Amino acid sequence: MELNLDLANLSKALPEDLTPDQRAKAQTLFLKRLSLQAHEFFGGKMQTVPKCGLWGFNWFNVWYTPGVSAVSTAIRDDNDLSFALSNRGNLVAVVSDSTRVLGDGDCSPPGGLGVMEGKAFLMKYLGGVDGVALCIDSRGKDGKHDPDKIIDFVKMVAPSFGAINLEDISQPNCFKVLDELREACDIPVWHDDAQGTACVTLAGLVNALKLAGKKIGDVRIVLLGAGAANTTIARLILADGGDPAKLVLFDSKGSLHAGRSDIEKNPADYRKWELCRKTNPKRYANEAEAIAGADVLIALSTPGPDTVKREWVSSMAAKSIVFVCANPVPEIWPHAAKEAGAFIVATGRGDFPNQVNNSVCFPGLLKGALLVRARKITDGMAIRCAHSIADFAEKRGIQADNIIAKMNETEVFAIQAADVAMQAVKEGVSRVSLSWQEVYDRAMAGIKASRALADDLTKLGHVKNPPESMIKDALDWAVRQVR
Repeated sequence: MELNLDLANLSKALPEDLTPDQRAKAQTLFLKRLSLQAHEFFGGKMQTVPKCGLWGFNWFNVWYTPGVSAVSTAIRDDNDLSFALSNRGNLVAVVSDSTRVLGDGDCSPPGGLGVMEGKAFLMKYLGGVDGVALCIDSRGKDGKHDPDKIIDFVKMVAPSFGAINLEDISQPNCFKVLDELREACDIPVWHDDAQGTACVTLAGLVNALKLAGKKIGDVRIVLLGAGAANTTIARLILADGGDPAKLVLFDSKGSLHAGRSDIEKNPADYRKWELCRKTNPKRYANEAEAIAGADVLIALSTPGPDTVKREWVSSMAAKSIVFVCANPVPEIWPHAAKEAGAFIVATGRGDFPNQVNNSVCFPGLLKGALLVRARKITDGMAIRCAHSIADFAEKRGIQADNIIAKMNETEVFAIQAADVAMQAVKEGVSRVSLSWQEVYDRAMAGIKASRALADDLTKLGHVKNPPESMIKDALDWAVRQVR
């Protein structure tokens, strides 16, 4: 069993005698073990690096006092100059109260730092955008998490950033936080768990339907889970032509429909109630009944691998599409869904085919919004980004196990940045107007510069390679756990 530093042959490094279930479990355990060891080795993922030089002693006086006084007064007289005279124009705050971290739930305020730093890492490497992880304590005096504390915090820090990326905030607080901040702030406020997941899911769905020979307005779609992600996915699907009479969502208490008085009576569930009134006129009794004959299943619910049953998948329509995107373990293993008859299977993980993950969306989308200094990110911008990703993948070729662009396809981020920027200009939410080519060129230049910086830090030894013994230890440990 050997595995090189690039981890490219992970599946081949596992012993051949492992069953498919054991292999899937071993991959998950390996990645978790290695992640913990690597984070300890490097002390996290992000650091602060200057973007300017120092060519002599007096440059201290240019970058700081007395010269910098001119910058302060210029911004005082025109706040919009802060986007050009500071890093604000390329800086995103990744804000979380860590109450719903991946599939691990409430991890305490600092428990979300690993994920938030991960977002910042992907923003920088994939999109050329600087990000800062800000994990905050949203608890009030009664110990309960208060969405107003998050709202007030973001309003206070907004003048330092070009955009806000909300992350891992439990529902229903996440709905109130996003909706209020989108209107209150004069910069984009983006909830990646909801809008990002919806954007990239729609992108994958568009191409999956093309391969299946089906149209979004004709198919019956079942969504398991009615949290921030799936409710936003449902909203974007409907906005992009889906038929509300053919769409069903399930939460932990059953299907959403106009008879759910428990949702109607809870003001915090206003997003879910909107969908109750629009969808599921048949009022399906349970998941098995709704999934039987359905064309599409989109699950963002309880991590599996047995949340979605094989028999459910087998009961679906011909050329069925199954998105099982719970983290860190999908609701059913991809191989099991395929064996049950699914035509296309997607997960949120990069170690399986068809990764439907926010990482192929938010770096480029945020870059485009920042370059035209957008005041918000609209649903129209998210839908445009979804089709930009789908179009990119279709042009280079799509197959049943390759429906969406991947993180290592550099150009997709610059293209979606330009497409999103043009949508912002079209909708009148941009501060500046650039051409598609100008946004593309600036985005691509920033992405290349970020990757060159990361590569140079490694080549010059400022970032050390992790010992290969660490990788071997994690792999050996994972295999022992599943045998």
